This record gives sequence, C-alpha cells and structure tokens, in this order.
Amino acid sequence: MSSPEVHHEEGNHPGPAQYVRIAVILFAITVIEVAIYYIEPLQDVLVPMLIVFSLLKFVLVVLWFMHLRFDTRVFTWVFVSGIVLTFSVFAVVLLTFFLQGGAAPSPPGLGG
Repeated sequence: MSSPEVHHEEGNHPGPAQYVRIAVILFAITVIEVAIYYIEPLQDVLVPMLIVFSLLKFVLVVLWFMHLRFDTRVFTWVFVSGIVLTFSVFAVVLLTFFLQGGAAPSPPGLGG
C-alpha cells in the first residue's frame, strides 16, 4: 500500500534570503522616517512624506509577507476592494464631519 504523494508547490514564493532583504528594506525606510522627523527644513512636508513612506511599507508587507504578490488575482482584488471600501467610508465620514462645521455633537442631556 503506497501513501499518496503530497506536492507542495513553491512556485515563485520567496526564500529566506528574500524575506531578509525585505526586512532590511523595511528597517531602512523606518530609519529614514525617524531621521526626517528631526530635519528642520522638512517640517513643512513631514506629514506627506511620512504618509508616503508608510504607504510604501504597507505595500511591501502586503505583497511579500501576506503573499499577495504570489497568490491568485482573486485574493488581490478582494484585499484591494476592502481597502477601497474602508477609505471610501472614512472619506465620507470625514467629509460629513467637516461639512457640519467640524464640531462633534454633544451627547444628549449634557447641554451645550
């Protein structure tokens, strides 16, 4: 009686060396983020720069450590549509907040 063979398909999945490279890249981006915080001339563009670096790190983590780069396109579309839906709801709530004057409503019974 022979046991069924189990085939694990590696495909294009990264090896340990590639994971270490991505970790080093993520570390370098984090060092840059911390460094630009202390550079006075960059204070006017600090927030946009940090957002860009954070987005870059997010994309690297999603593509490599969550394996979306190597999985089927269906998983990528599900993930991207969830992110788009999240940001859309956030934008609508934020827009509603600012269109109403930016003041949060006070809870009932506290006056104001």
